[in-house]
Amino acid sequence: MDELKYEYILIRFGELTTKGKNKKDFIKKLSDNMKMALSSFNGLTFENTRDHIYIHLNGNDPDKIEPVLKKVFGIRAFAKAYKCENDIDCIIDGALKVTKGKSGTFKIKTKRANKKFPIHSEDVNRKVASAILKNYGQYLKVDVHNPDYPIVVEIRENNTYIMAETVLGAQGYPVSVAGRAMLMLSGGIDSPVAGYLAMKRGIQIEAIHFASMPYTSQAALDKVKDLAKLLAPYQGCIKLHVIPFTDIQLEINKHCDSSYTITMMRRMMYRIAQRVAIKNHCLAIVNGESVSQVASQTLNSMAVISQVCDMPIIRPLVTYDKLEIIDLARKINTYQTSILPFEDCCTIFTPKNPVIKPDLNKCLWYENKYDFESFLQKAIENEEILTIYPDSKLQDELF
Repeated sequence: MDELKYEYILIRFGELTTKGKNKKDFIKKLSDNMKMALSSFNGLTFENTRDHIYIHLNGNDPDKIEPVLKKVFGIRAFAKAYKCENDIDCIIDGALKVTKGKSGTFKIKTKRANKKFPIHSEDVNRKVASAILKNYGQYLKVDVHNPDYPIVVEIRENNTYIMAETVLGAQGYPVSVAGRAMLMLSGGIDSPVAGYLAMKRGIQIEAIHFASMPYTSQAALDKVKDLAKLLAPYQGCIKLHVIPFTDIQLEINKHCDSSYTITMMRRMMYRIAQRVAIKNHCLAIVNGESVSQVASQTLNSMAVISQVCDMPIIRPLVTYDKLEIIDLARKINTYQTSILPFEDCCTIFTPKNPVIKPDLNKCLWYENKYDFESFLQKAIENEEILTIYPDSKLQDELF
């Protein structure tokens, strides 16, 4: 028995399997996204089929590729695969190779896609399991219910693939198959999680952040950049629009009752976000709002604030409670950055008693008291556009 050398990683699809005639387009996009994510690995080649994508390793270490693949949406699961001939002796030899050195429990599951293969699946299971027990019985035992190593034998048309360790992928759809949206990215816990969930549904995101220098610090803006860096691996890079918002906030404080300042600021943010989104060919706005979490997120407030927008507003966290959001933030590694103590533009101007049931007519009355349109236009004209890369490289870009 020769030494084990993995030559392939087998990629399994998730929801892509439901896409009918469009399935090939989704598979191609997933393959393209993987190629981009794995571009630092030289020599990889990709083979797309209707049921799987095979990554030919060509000498690359699959254990170094695994953490990158975990962040590619559209993958249900993947596994290092040993390829052998459609011959029972070759299959047994391959199974012994992938189980050598392991201890614990195992189960053999054969998938005989090639019905011309002369041995039925259950018989393959028995023959392979018997060989493993004969050779490694002092280390490995059978457990058909909850094995440590569910060993999969896939007998396909031309070859058999044997896998001993399956890794759960990020699932969802490949990023960009659902179009592009503008994420309202604050420095808090919620909005990065909302961006992650949007990307999981195949949405490519750009991000917009409202900065209130000098009331907010450079550290607060750096925190937002760091959050974007943590999200960037899921789609390659993220374009970040930084909007100077101080003058607008000062005008709102000058002309509005303090209880309405958050409502009015949010209305202005939505107006700007929509215009920047349209300019950058985005089809929707994404944010981290959750019903009743704060005063501006009651249903009354959401209705009044979003009245200024014509495009769809996607709220992935709308029914999540805070603990659920924190759990997701920990999972995607944004939580510790989000809780750094640097205030954003909303927290520094928060009134003591914000209105939770704002009146639309009152908002319109406040807005008629000053020329807010000129302030919006000036803010958009003075935006700073950055491209955030996952390797922590920050590059100013002209678009």
